[in-house]
Amino acid sequence: MKFSEMTYKRPDIRMIEKEAQRLSDTIAAAEDADTAEKAYREWDNICRSFETALNLCYIHHSINTKDEFYSSENDFFDENTPAFTQANEKVTKALCRSSFRDELEERLGKIVFINNDLFIKGFCPDNIPLMKEDNKLITEYEKLIASAHIEFEGKVCTLSELGPYKQSPDNDLRRRAWQAESAFYKEHEKELDRIYDRMVQLRTASGKNAGFGDFIPLGYINMSRNCYGKEDIERFREAVIKYIVPIADSIYRAQAKRTGVPFPMKYEDTSLFYKDGNALPKGTAEDILEAGRRFYKALSPETGRFFDFMMENELMDVYSRKGKMQGGYCTELADFHCPFIFANFNGTQGDVEVITHEAGHAFAAYTNRNSSLLDTMLPTIEACEIHSMTMEFFGYMSAEEFFGSGSHKYIYKHMADAVTFIPYGTMVDHFQHIAYEKPELTPAERIEEWKRLTAVYMPWIDLDGSPFYGEGRAWQRQSHIFERPFYYIDYCLAQTVALEFWEIMQRDRKEAFERYYRLVSMGGTMTFTELVKAAGLDSPFDENALKSVAEKVTAFLEEEEKNI
Repeated sequence: MKFSEMTYKRPDIRMIEKEAQRLSDTIAAAEDADTAEKAYREWDNICRSFETALNLCYIHHSINTKDEFYSSENDFFDENTPAFTQANEKVTKALCRSSFRDELEERLGKIVFINNDLFIKGFCPDNIPLMKEDNKLITEYEKLIASAHIEFEGKVCTLSELGPYKQSPDNDLRRRAWQAESAFYKEHEKELDRIYDRMVQLRTASGKNAGFGDFIPLGYINMSRNCYGKEDIERFREAVIKYIVPIADSIYRAQAKRTGVPFPMKYEDTSLFYKDGNALPKGTAEDILEAGRRFYKALSPETGRFFDFMMENELMDVYSRKGKMQGGYCTELADFHCPFIFANFNGTQGDVEVITHEAGHAFAAYTNRNSSLLDTMLPTIEACEIHSMTMEFFGYMSAEEFFGSGSHKYIYKHMADAVTFIPYGTMVDHFQHIAYEKPELTPAERIEEWKRLTAVYMPWIDLDGSPFYGEGRAWQRQSHIFERPFYYIDYCLAQTVALEFWEIMQRDRKEAFERYYRLVSMGGTMTFTELVKAAGLDSPFDENALKSVAEKVTAFLEEEEKNI
């Protein structure tokens, strides 16, 4: 079914609550596993429909934040999703406490119970009003960022449309573009400070309501961290500082020398990777999509069918427009058995990364679209990010299709970006830990913490005191910090695993894809660490993983540099 033919219908929350009560009672009173399983699968179908409506609404709202109908519907979900969460807790608690649990684990999968036990542990009815207010603050942040209409070079640009100017080899033009973006954020700094400060207070209160000392344990539960904890993340941080920060620093030193800018670098100079300009994709947005189609057909029959399906059913909205939400994502429409990709093409390398990254997510969702349970269709987020980040590396095989003579410039920069991202992403996560460990910090004190962490994780950055970026406010443009606390480290863990897949690609791309497809096909039937092990890879929490990646990437970049 084409996206334009998909009908949105607002869920009936009161009916869902009644059904949750009926089905939880049925599971609790069940005299056999068959009855309990049937009731839970009925609830699973209700969940599918609710999430389909939620995601369909969010897609339309993202496409046009000024659409009054979907803006109103988005408000409805902000207000009512916590009630759905409470209904879900009622049914899952009955399932997990069933006297037939052992048999149900065999039928439904042990992972269903691992994740639901975790969900129940973190649920607290007293948090429902806090969740509603938090949802409204997230929407306020998203609308604020989407409202950016910046006058620049005789045009009115969104933040996404400003992107190409921010990468210009013309030093004056590039720096003015960064200044224009900074001016927007500076204009709204009090609102950004207020929104995040209130979020921290709400989330801290919710953690305490759930029986924890602060928000961090609840934040981990909300991210379904079912196989590792804070200590593992701290160990990963140490390895990043030890093995990855020195490589990233050397990459930026070489970049400063290559582009003729001072080191340490200002934010506005980090975006120019080559003095004559970064590699740009060939042709129009339509040309990029068609190059994507050729790439996926060449990669495998499965990926070829997938991309045709996406194109033929209008399941990608990638054109930047006024009023459109910034960024990009992939989501699922379970009742329609399909994924959907949202993005903002702007004529930069990032457009190709959408075709690989977000489509990597979409390929996993497409592969598992007929999963018998919503619970096991996809794994936890860090495992999902392996799907997307590994697909970016498979994209190297079609770099010439996308970039023509600039293919080697693209590959070199993409690999450099992949490595230098890890310290940044780890810093974002570290910053959030500090914010929730010390909720009493003022907005100004949080900025000081960001500046302190920058010196550790990004020593190549010169915080010169200029507005916004130079004064330590760069974190306010990282939407995940506002919208999905503790999400960002998932990218770093997944990048480490994706680089292990890349190592396999260097010797045998066919084997790499077969192992990747096997991992994707497992969906959400295992924990993150179990999936990594099943793919025959090292856990990112094993220091050897980052050490090995650091060595291989260094050698690759030295060799690839000869081609640019």
